[in-house]
This record gives sequence, C-alpha cells and structure tokens, in this order.
Amino acid sequence: MKGKGSAMNEKVLPFRSVLIFGGAGFIGSNWAHRLLKSTDARVHIFDNLSRRGVVHNLRWLQEHFAGSDRLQVTIGDIRDGALVERAVQKATEIYHFAAQVAVTSSVNDPRSDFEVNVGGTFNILEAARNSSRRPCVLFTSTNKVYGNMASEAIVSSRSRYSYMGGDGVSEAQPLDFHSPYGCSKGAADQYVHDYARVFDLPTVVFRMSCIAGPRQFGNEDQGWVAHFLYSALEEQPVTIYGDGRQVRDVLAVEDLMRAFEAVRESRERTAGQVYNVGGGLANAVSLLEIIEQIEQLTGRRLQYQFER
Repeated sequence: MKGKGSAMNEKVLPFRSVLIFGGAGFIGSNWAHRLLKSTDARVHIFDNLSRRGVVHNLRWLQEHFAGSDRLQVTIGDIRDGALVERAVQKATEIYHFAAQVAVTSSVNDPRSDFEVNVGGTFNILEAARNSSRRPCVLFTSTNKVYGNMASEAIVSSRSRYSYMGGDGVSEAQPLDFHSPYGCSKGAADQYVHDYARVFDLPTVVFRMSCIAGPRQFGNEDQGWVAHFLYSALEEQPVTIYGDGRQVRDVLAVEDLMRAFEAVRESRERTAGQVYNVGGGLANAVSLLEIIEQIEQLTGRRLQYQFER
C-alpha cells in the first residue's frame, strides 16, 4: 500500500469505543465480529438494514455475542445528521462502510446516491470534527474513482485483458470519476481526505477493489463473486456486461481485516493517508476465469449470456 498526506501526532490507543457505520453489512459484520472476538472493544453498529442479507448478519452477531454488553445496535440512516451526531459522541474510532454501492442504482436515482454517499459521509465527518474525542475515521472508498483508465495500454488473451504496466496503479493515478456512483464516492473520498488536511482529523481512505468472503449477499450490482457462486448453486443464469475478459482485483475479506488492523496499529503514520487496497496481480482474475473456477468447485455449469 502506498500513501500520501499528513501524519498525526497521537499515540496508538487500545480499542475502546468503536462505531461501525454499515456494521450489519458484509464488511461491517466481519469487522464487528473480529473486534468483539479478539479485543475488549465496545462495538456500536449503526445500520439502516436496507440491503439484502444484513438482517441475517445482525442476527448472527447478536446470537454469537448474546449476553454481552459490548455490542450496541442503532437502526438508523447516515442521512439523519442528528442521529449520526449522537452516535459519534462516545466513539474513539469510526469505520465508515455505509453507502449506496450499485452503479445501476446511482443511474436510476442519482439524487439518493448523492445524499447517501456524499451527504451521509459529510454528516459523519462533521460529527467527528465536533466531537471532543477526535475519533479516527476510516472510510472505504472504491477503485471506481479512477474511472476506466482508458489511457492505460492493455494486452488481450483468450480469457483476459492485462495492463502492460505490470504492477498496477498507485495512489498517484489521476482521479477520473465515472457514473453518478463514481462521482458520489469520489466526492466522499476527497472530503474524508481533506478533513485530515484542513481540520487535522485523523482519517484514512481505502480505495478498495473487489472484496469477497463470508456473509456477503451478492447480487448483479455488487458482490459479483458471491452472485456468480449463488447463481451456479441455484442453477440461475447470469448476465455478463462486456466480453467477460475484463479483470478484477479480488481480495479476501479476512485480508482486508488485517489491513484495518495494520493501519490502526500504525496510526501516527497512516492518519491522513490514502491507500489502494486489493489482492494484487497474483489475485487478479477475469470474469471468464472465475466462472471456470466456480464450475470446477461446484461441479455445475453456470449459464451466462453477454450483453454489450
């Protein structure tokens, strides 16, 4: 991971009061479970339970840690500034995973996409800035902020496209927001980064690739690895947009958790930084290649069609 930005002069603190926006989601529930199991942190989950499967994730956490006074849950929306401010008051660490995550939804309803991704993030940043605890804020952005990188030279093979550059792109890659989703996440990304520069708020931005793993309820718009796997098991067809040779950088959620821990343990150096987070070239895979792997694992043929 490469970074840029200013550092913060604060000692690394033990886990105390952790607030997870989007804490019932795929990444949030995995992180909450890890904190509750491995640390003495008090974990506050804030989620509007709007995505498919998150109720199951929340129930799983509540059953797993039944009787514990370290797990608190607020059902709410990050667009509610007053509710966000109350939730932030006691937090010493904030993990902001809540978002509208589908490109198609952003095109169908760009206003809602903007209000959640930009307005909701702004509410969290302002609440953190005004808190006497000055909590650190880790925000999960997206590699979509780099656009389609049309200027990058590629080579094609039977099953994939590959960049000729070799090592992928760094955080110095120019930003190029595409789609309302790319614009809203990009604006939020820049707000989080700028609050470190302007207000000395300890923030970290993760520009993430495709994350996959347990408790992911993927669909056509988001969580494509899980979506393909579920479709194969349920013998449902999938639609591939393009020719299937487009490559995705896949990272296991367990490795993402370790990245969270690494950033937190080096807070003096990581505050104010931006990181590209992914599995790297060794874990890059095309859609056609993942279909082949799924078919080998399940012993079932995944039906698919192309849409150009």
